[in-house]
Amino acid sequence: MPDPLFAHGVGLAVVVIVLVKVVVAFTVLLVSTMLMVWFERKVISDMQNRIGPNRAGPFGLLQSLADGTKLFFKEDLLPERADRFVFRLAPLLAVVPAFLVFAVIPVGGIVTIAHHTVELQVADPPMGILFLLAMSSVAVYGTMLAGWSSGSKYPLLGAVRASAQMISYEAALGLTVVTVVLEAHSLSTRSIIASQAQHFWQWNVIRLGFVPFAIFLIASTAEMNRPPFDLAEGESELGGGFNTEYSSLRFALFYLAEFMNTITMSALAVTLFFGGPDGPGFHFLRWLWPILWFLGKTTAFCYVQVWIRASLPRMRYDQLMDLGWKRLIPLALGWLLVVAGVNLSAAWGFAIIGGGVLAAGLLYQSLSVGRRRRETVTQPPAARALAGVPLRPVARPGGTGG
Repeated sequence: MPDPLFAHGVGLAVVVIVLVKVVVAFTVLLVSTMLMVWFERKVISDMQNRIGPNRAGPFGLLQSLADGTKLFFKEDLLPERADRFVFRLAPLLAVVPAFLVFAVIPVGGIVTIAHHTVELQVADPPMGILFLLAMSSVAVYGTMLAGWSSGSKYPLLGAVRASAQMISYEAALGLTVVTVVLEAHSLSTRSIIASQAQHFWQWNVIRLGFVPFAIFLIASTAEMNRPPFDLAEGESELGGGFNTEYSSLRFALFYLAEFMNTITMSALAVTLFFGGPDGPGFHFLRWLWPILWFLGKTTAFCYVQVWIRASLPRMRYDQLMDLGWKRLIPLALGWLLVVAGVNLSAAWGFAIIGGGVLAAGLLYQSLSVGRRRRETVTQPPAARALAGVPLRPVARPGGTGG
């Protein structure tokens, strides 16, 4: 469905409306990011029976502004062995994709401004989902180039670790997004919302069986480097990770990108699985209720992210990669095949489910046998004899074996 704003061509009024939408979206996202920093600190302090920010402004609301002002006036350090151009470019590659992802997310319905029909989103390209996946891939470059250009070993190790983590979990996240596209028959974010707009049981979280949403939630948390998947910033091992050498405004940009990604990924989850701005409305101020529903759903998901951060300990890196490659990606791919089979016919769906269960059982059994054999070989001879495992003859010099 094309954007109705451009239905009668591009004139001065259309250009002004587009510019206003860009400025408003950027301002709203920037202010929301500052509030998200305060919200996270306040919620975690409540969970840990602390006070949290309470000095700057009412309820500490201006604490984020005070921290940003302090970082803005701190000295901007540049390492001697750093690649100057790439070192300065990397923070922008982390921040800009987060804003561009938010630009294609619908935050409300349709309004009329100066006799023009306007959708409450910056842009609605027909391949919006592909644009989202492309921007999430570009964000990896910001992390990798930040560590590589610092000219130091610890940032480089953090960048390599973060890149491997983000690439592995981006595969699982992409498969869940493909599942949503397969159900909605469109790559447009506005069309995906329209496919869920009839009733709440038409939301994709219910239609797709909750599994793609669970995978999306885990994969998006890992791709954002948030706890319990913040291995890229392991202070005990890397001293801070890929942004160790950054200071002042450039460090603030990385910090801003992390919390901005939290908001954009929460908004994306609402768009893909929970109907976006869809919800019951009233006769007065009809244009306002979709915005309020979208804001409430996104805030709920931001709270879930903070709750996860305050509750779960950090995973080991091998556990993190095992979860991504050995569990989430096969599960997301298998569920994608199930959804495709169900869309063809119920018989195909049940056949794929049965074949998948059988293949998973055989794979699990083979892996279990291999693991038991490896454990048996590494046991001392006395333990193997007690377990009833025959001992192999040991070859001796000058003989034929025992």
